[in-house]
Parts: sequence; C-alpha cells; structure tokens
Amino acid sequence: MTVGPSLATFTVVKLVAGIDSSTQSTKVLLVNADDGTVVAQASAPHPDGTECPPDRWWEALTAAGRDLLERAEAVGVAAQQHGMVTVDDAGSVVRPAMLWNDVKSAPQAAELVAEFGGPSEWAARTGSVPTMSFTVTKLRWLAEREPEHAARVARVMLPHDWLTWRLAGGGPGQGLEPVTDRGDASGTGYFSPVDSRWLPDYASRALGHPVALPRVAAPAEVVGRTSWGAAISAGTGDNMGAALGMSLAEGDVAVSIGTSGTAYAVTSAMTADPSGLVSGFADATGRFLPLACTLNAARVLDVTARMLGVDAAGLSDLALKASPGADGLVFLPYLDGERTPNRPSANGVLRGLTTANATRENLARAAVEAVLCSLADAIDCLRPCGISPGRVVLTGGAAKSEAVRTIAPAVFGLPVVVPEAAEYVALGAARQAAWALAGTDSPPSWPARPSVTHEASAAPGVREQYRALRDDAAAWQEG
Repeated sequence: MTVGPSLATFTVVKLVAGIDSSTQSTKVLLVNADDGTVVAQASAPHPDGTECPPDRWWEALTAAGRDLLERAEAVGVAAQQHGMVTVDDAGSVVRPAMLWNDVKSAPQAAELVAEFGGPSEWAARTGSVPTMSFTVTKLRWLAEREPEHAARVARVMLPHDWLTWRLAGGGPGQGLEPVTDRGDASGTGYFSPVDSRWLPDYASRALGHPVALPRVAAPAEVVGRTSWGAAISAGTGDNMGAALGMSLAEGDVAVSIGTSGTAYAVTSAMTADPSGLVSGFADATGRFLPLACTLNAARVLDVTARMLGVDAAGLSDLALKASPGADGLVFLPYLDGERTPNRPSANGVLRGLTTANATRENLARAAVEAVLCSLADAIDCLRPCGISPGRVVLTGGAAKSEAVRTIAPAVFGLPVVVPEAAEYVALGAARQAAWALAGTDSPPSWPARPSVTHEASAAPGVREQYRALRDDAAAWQEG
C-alpha cells in the first residue's frame, strides 16, 4: 500500500479592519487579528473646515474601504472627538456636524459652566470642565443661534457613533439604535466616566428639550453586523484609539502633534481637574485617559514653512541650524485661539525680534520650540492629577520632523520615544475589533512596534522665555 504525500497545513489568517475618521481624512487599515500586522491600507480626504456634512465622512469611508472592508471579519471605528451630529425623528441629519475645532461656542461654554454649578461641579460629575470643543457647548449654541434646527433634533451622536450606526445598517427610516463607547462619550460633557452612564439632564438643559443618546456598549462588545456579516466593535474616540493602538502603559505620556496637540496617559483612577486644563476622559478598555489638548500644533509648523518658502523638511533643516532659544526670538503659537490655556480669542505673538536675530533659521527654530513648549505645558497639566511621566511617546505627523525629534527631549526634560510611523488611531480601532472578535477579557497582545529613543540635556532657558511671553500675553488675550 502506498501512502500519498501528507496534506499541506494551512494557517487561516483572520483579518480585521480599523477605521480612523479624523478631521482631515478617513484611513482604513486591514490588519492581521493575531499579531497586528498591517496587510493593506487606504485613505480618502474630508472637506476642510470646522463643520462637515456627515455624509462626506461616509463617502470617504466608502472610497477608502473599497476592496478592504469586505475582507474583514470585524470592523472598528475611531473618530475625532466632540463632534456634534444631530438627527431628527426619521434619522435624517439636521445640519452639518460641528467639529471639535469649531470655537464659536466659547460663550456658551462659559454660560454652561456657571449655570450648572461651576468648574468643581462639572469636574466631579463629568470629569471635565467643558470648553468650546465639547459637544454640550455646541448643543447650547444650536439652541441659541439656530432654534429652528434645535427644535428638530431628536438624537445626538458623535462622529464615530454615526459611522458605526451606518456600518450596522442605520440611516433615515431604519429605526436602528445607535451605540457608543464610554471613551468617546466622556468627551461630550453629559456623561459620567466614573459611573459609565449618561447625564441626560445636562444634554436636555443645554439643548432646551430632551434628546435621545446612544446606548453605551461594553469595551469588547460586538454591537452589530455589517452588510457582509462582519462583527462591529463599539468604536471609540481618536485619542482612545491611539492609546489602544500604541499599547500605552502607565508611566508613559503620549504626545501627539497633528492637527491638534495632545498629551495624555492611561490611569486606573478617574481624574477631576476643576481648572479645566485636563479633561478626565475614559479610555477604550475600562480605565481612564486624562488628557490636555492644544488647538495649535502641526499647522503652526506648516504655516511657518509656508512663510519661509520651504517644505516640512526644509523647516526642520533651518531650525536645526539655529541655537536653542533662537537667539531670543520667541513665538507664542496660539494662531487660532487656544484651549490649553483656555484663550479662545487669542492669536499668535512674536517677541524679541531684532536686526541681529531676524533670520530664517531663528524663525524656524522659534516655531518648533513654540509648539513643543505649548505641549510641555500640557504635560505639566497632567502632573497634579497624579501622573509622573517616565518618558514621552511621540506620535503624529510632526513627529516625522528631525528638528521636532531632536529638540523635544530638551524642551520636555524627558526621554522621547518615537515609535515607527503608523496610523495608531486606526490600529487601535483594529485592535478593538480583534478584541470583540475574540471575546476575551483583555485586548489581544500585539508585538511592540520598533521605536527610537531620543535624549538630550534639558534646556530650561527655552521654556523660561516662552513662559514669560505666555504669561504676559494673558493681559491682552481673553480667557
């Protein structure tokens, strides 16, 4: 009797998709569920601005996900926080979504803080003192400025809620209940992170009438199925997605330099900062994610590069040719108002310009140092919340700049770890999808990505001259 060749053994690879719907674009990653290896990826742009019709996000998701999404057994969405998506009784969008970077609800933020018991009460109940970024302030703006639209609002969602709802078959006339997660919900201003429940009275008082809110799912829950049968995870906000994608550990402070700048850490205990500088968010795993955010980050570098007639690499080269402190040239980078500190009406300031230091190199250096000093302030805001950073994990588009990577450890006074460039928000969404698919108690352990650690002697003089300008400017920049 002859025995034929043994049958080949095949390994079945499970694929999951992670979606990052940011201010500027939708990115889709197709990822190996077992080890986080990215198999394929694509992106599609969003319109620019501080408002966006949600259908534009869906069109971008459809374009970026073509040939990718239907290969996935599970899908997760992480998206920009704080955006206000309003729908009527039929599930139709009432008006374009107001995004996190829309600052026109600053007066309403101040009204609400005073009306609902002051900063300490807000921090104790919601973990945060709302600024103009928070959804609750946009609801009050809508009630005061567009009452005809406010009257039609039956339900409020966040960008990731709306996209998850659409993936599950939701839409006008479908009657499907939207779902959210505690991480993204914690950025609305009407959610209790410590109790993991909505505060519907905060939303209804802001809008002027009761409004339906999405069901809050558990971190690893399967909340629905796509049209091709893939499991849909709860999804989350972009910062929570990035923390999950980087496997952020306690003792790490993540600093992202993108459209906005953020400094945040994962903790097991809720924070409640009555100063309002730190938002006491929840994360995507059942823990907490205290976060300080700046409105002005990579765009400051983009604008400076344009002024100097160079690209990003050219700006970096110029900055590295200047001395620390830019020979006394100091830049306050609050070009579009600021959130940390809370100065919605602020603008940029250049101090110390002389005939001796008026060089392209010094201006480039001053811009890089300004962005990093602003983020160093954000890191310092986390310290009173019990966070003692041992290192900074640096991500975002501007982390590709050699000048940023070189100067950051001197400004922060900490080692700076730069992981390999990756779409960490989308990767976190994919990891959450893999978690939902596995049904385990904790997210899958994916191998750490390669990284480079940068160290440098602290440069306190750079921060001292920046601090002096920041504090002096408070006299003419409204709070």
